[in-house]
Amino acid sequence: MELYLDSADINEIEKAFRLGFLDGLTTTPTFMHRHGITDIDGLILKLAKIVPVLQVEALGRHARDIYNEAHRLLDLGLDKEASVFKIPISMEGITACKMLRNEDIMVNVHLVYTLQQAYMAMHAGANYVCPLVGRLQDQGHDALALIEECVNAVNYYGYNTKIMFSSVRNIEHVRNAINIGVHTITVPYRILQQMPENNFTTIGTEQFYEDTRLMKVRVKEAMSSTNPVVSGDTSLKDAIVKMTEYGFGCIIIVGSNGETLGVFTDGDLRRLLQKNGRDILECKMSDFKYKTPISIDSQELLFKASELFKTHKVDNLLVTEGDKAIGLLDIQDI
Repeated sequence: MELYLDSADINEIEKAFRLGFLDGLTTTPTFMHRHGITDIDGLILKLAKIVPVLQVEALGRHARDIYNEAHRLLDLGLDKEASVFKIPISMEGITACKMLRNEDIMVNVHLVYTLQQAYMAMHAGANYVCPLVGRLQDQGHDALALIEECVNAVNYYGYNTKIMFSSVRNIEHVRNAINIGVHTITVPYRILQQMPENNFTTIGTEQFYEDTRLMKVRVKEAMSSTNPVVSGDTSLKDAIVKMTEYGFGCIIIVGSNGETLGVFTDGDLRRLLQKNGRDILECKMSDFKYKTPISIDSQELLFKASELFKTHKVDNLLVTEGDKAIGLLDIQDI
């Protein structure tokens, strides 16, 4: 099934066709008017340089007028092999379709609302027949049944015509088009953006990134560059200030020789205040007893750190290089 973009917005057209897999662009005078286009020919020639196949309107009250308009656009510089001329269905329109097809000029007969119209266009040799699904549904018609009838007619009679599913209003229309088996669909940019999206896909992808990070990134690459250290001579009051400045919920306490005495946490602070009151704030950090901190070497992978967080149910790990503490790894860092 061919995938076309339906737009006249040059910015979104350029973005969409950088994707590299769209088959072409459909546009209309209404789209151009909506975007304030005044130089129609200039825009058409610009678009022709961007897209693989350009489908543009060839308007005229009579078959000869439509025929002449298509040739005028070709004379401007459009490539016959990469241009499709859109013609509203009418007796004059299908006559012009046949005239152009006799010269191997590609035609899309559109604004189709009935099977009879579609049949006339197929029989006149149209390369594309384009029912407007959204507009039909707006009027209470069974647009999907019409699309299916058109596809069945092409397949049954062997017409060399592609049924184009157009006037796409929502992502469900894309699913409808695939299920029915249309040959081409043309979608607005906002629908194109929604087509690859799914919440479960997003969740799964993020899980892959997280798991890959655990297996590839080392602790030193993930940890904060801040080393929240205070000496054992520091008062608890001053240590609290430093802990706040560092932005951690804990702080590393080192002795006079730089050896690690332990890690003091905000949980330790609450327990000390509840047990001893405010007077404890004047004590030095070396006055307290510390458990041996859970530590990890800076060159270990985050996978190892993740296992330590789970096993010991802690929020921070002491990061070491040799016997020296160089900082903390917070559980949020992984």
